[in-house]
Amino acid sequence: MANSSTSPFSASTAFCARCGSILPLLQEFGSVKCYACKAVYDAENFSNLKFEYTIHFNTVSVVTHENLLNMDGPEGPVVERRCPKCGHDRMSYATLQLRSADEGQTVFYTCISCKYKETENS
Repeated sequence: MANSSTSPFSASTAFCARCGSILPLLQEFGSVKCYACKAVYDAENFSNLKFEYTIHFNTVSVVTHENLLNMDGPEGPVVERRCPKCGHDRMSYATLQLRSADEGQTVFYTCISCKYKETENS
């Protein structure tokens, strides 16, 4: 096992005590070898190492036609674009890459007056 008594780094099971590099994950061979300085650590050093992950997902909301008509304000950035349904001169937009990467994105426009929606492949 590597000697950490002369190390400028504090001992931690995630970092090499000799050089401070991030240690690789424990392999089935029972030891961990630092990629940078080649120090070897026994598996016992990693017995109390636990990882905890929290994944936060977006909240789910159901979008209906009635919800869209009752929404206040624009659904995104607003541009000067004439609505083909009511003639209003401002529409909000959102973009998505729906086609392959070498093709343009799809722009979804929404009239901020009547909520009419149209798409454009740019």
